[in-house]
Amino acid sequence: MKVSMTNGTLNYLSKLKQQHPEATLYFMQDQDKTVAYTEGDNTSIFEEGREYETVDHVGTMKSTGYVVMNNIPVSDEGRPVFEDRFKKRAGNVEGREGFQAIRILRPLRGNTYVVLTQWRTAQDFEDWKNSKSFEDAHKKSGPEHQKKPSFIDGDAYITKYQMIQLDD
Repeated sequence: MKVSMTNGTLNYLSKLKQQHPEATLYFMQDQDKTVAYTEGDNTSIFEEGREYETVDHVGTMKSTGYVVMNNIPVSDEGRPVFEDRFKKRAGNVEGREGFQAIRILRPLRGNTYVVLTQWRTAQDFEDWKNSKSFEDAHKKSGPEHQKKPSFIDGDAYITKYQMIQLDD
């Protein structure tokens, strides 16, 4: 499955929905930052989008909810190790209250992978983040880990968004 994302103003991105009624577009926002997201087997409809292939995915994206994207730069030689870790993950997140979807996204350009999780609410994400299962899942490379794994090629950063629905 392919994933494409692009940023823009809400006004501009809403026009994409009108221009491409065949596409399933999801919109997410954090203050003045808006992201349009689409997934499937088709080529991207975005002129300046970020393109990804899914390494792994569980659940169905919804037009409502809360999205957390962990953006992780990975070295070229570290890609197989990074991807293997996610393919072998315990899957603890999927059983959490409020979990909706997870996407492990390999960039087609650049080196920054995206681990996207979608939750029913921000509180559901915070509950996961403060859980024992989160701690177990991030033992070797989580936010509290002192030494970065060798495959990490820069500073990771997190972006958070609220899903929004546009009026037709």
